[in-house]
Amino acid sequence: MSEAPANFDEMYAEGGSVRPAYGGYCEWYDQQDPSWLKRKHREAESNFRKTGITFNVYGEDEAEERLIPFDMVPRVIGAGEWRRLVRGIEQRVSALNAFMYDLYHRQEIIRAGRVPQRLFQNNAAWLQQMVGFTPPGGVYSHIVGIDLVRTGPDEWYVLEDNARTPSGVSYMLENRETMMAMFPELFSQVDVEPVATYPRQLANSLAACAPPATKGKPTVAVLTPGIFNSAYFEHAFLADQMGAELVEGSDLRVMDGRVQMRTTRGFQPLDVIYRRIDDEYLDPLTFNPDSMLGVPGIMDVYRAGGVTIANAPGTGVCDDKAVYSFMPEIVEFYTGEKPLLPNVQTWRCADEDSLAYVLDNLEELVIKEVHGSGGYGMLIGPTASKKEIATFRKKLQATPENYIAQPTLALSTTPIFTNSGLAPRHVDLRPYVLVSPKGVDITPGGLTRVALKKGSLVVNSSQGGGTKDTWVLKD
Repeated sequence: MSEAPANFDEMYAEGGSVRPAYGGYCEWYDQQDPSWLKRKHREAESNFRKTGITFNVYGEDEAEERLIPFDMVPRVIGAGEWRRLVRGIEQRVSALNAFMYDLYHRQEIIRAGRVPQRLFQNNAAWLQQMVGFTPPGGVYSHIVGIDLVRTGPDEWYVLEDNARTPSGVSYMLENRETMMAMFPELFSQVDVEPVATYPRQLANSLAACAPPATKGKPTVAVLTPGIFNSAYFEHAFLADQMGAELVEGSDLRVMDGRVQMRTTRGFQPLDVIYRRIDDEYLDPLTFNPDSMLGVPGIMDVYRAGGVTIANAPGTGVCDDKAVYSFMPEIVEFYTGEKPLLPNVQTWRCADEDSLAYVLDNLEELVIKEVHGSGGYGMLIGPTASKKEIATFRKKLQATPENYIAQPTLALSTTPIFTNSGLAPRHVDLRPYVLVSPKGVDITPGGLTRVALKKGSLVVNSSQGGGTKDTWVLKD
């Protein structure tokens, strides 16, 4: 490698030997001509541009639509390692859904004193309209993304829960398709679990949650805000792959107690709506009256059992980083077990003692907004300027309840391809989880996001990160 790894390197052990999971890949890689690999690297970028795999960056004057960089060195996870992760993910997702049911019903976990009432009392993501209502099939988060980071051989931590509308699955699928098109012989040498079945599994999982009003095979649609949304490519991609309808709010109306879709043969009822718009814009009669993206009256139909909305309104409460800090208690309360996947150590700045510690150690910590996402609104203490630290100090003192703090983790690295050879970069992992009355289904792999800048810990595409194919080896 051209650069020596400073943290746990997933491909190379100390001394430079290749770890077992990467044995097959490295054997293939070492046999390739470097100039051919460079051509393939350029070819991959060209392929992504032709396919139109881009995302929008809001608030930018230039280059609003950007290509997410793709790295062609896969991230490889052994079969045994993956099985351990699956057990931990299943446990956590089951606890999340049980927590949401409880939060909108008897709130036993609050009565038991395990979490404070303030967690949702002033939380805009908690919806009064969902109180006492159970979604069809009893599922709140049908599609979940659990962000994981690794710090050592057997040291995985949950960094974040995405229970509302986790994005990025289209990149997981396109990354694999690109790799298989460019290097078909590689997949004949290394036995990798497939990910291409995800759209079919998603369609089946959503159909299994169809409401009582459904007659015959459920009709499923993806509800998108439209072409100007940052994830529109993904909305269209998933609808196409699932064989589902792609609709905007203007295509739908409430008629005869059902949500119906405009077609060339008149209006036809929908059974399941995989919505990719936020709660606030879902129903102007219930939430934001100025919304032009949603469907007037959809919440009345939903509560009457006439349609399934996935993910359920109000699930965003579990994306809150203050709620995240209580996940060990939440997992234990609903499963009776200790978490198999631990949280990253977290200080809740709403607590006086924690705030005092955080203010004394800003230079060493990562500070996050409890409602933040996409890498925005963060302070990474070790790389921040004195001015940035001073600004954040004022924010914390003014509204401490808006922030949590975590240690700066020594994230694992995997190599990326550069013109001068392989170089280590920090990564995280977002496995995708489907939940239905039939159980929990986890696609073997997920989206690996990689910080392409040397030394950077920020992997978000909106902050300059890229993606790579994630391989789970077969036994």
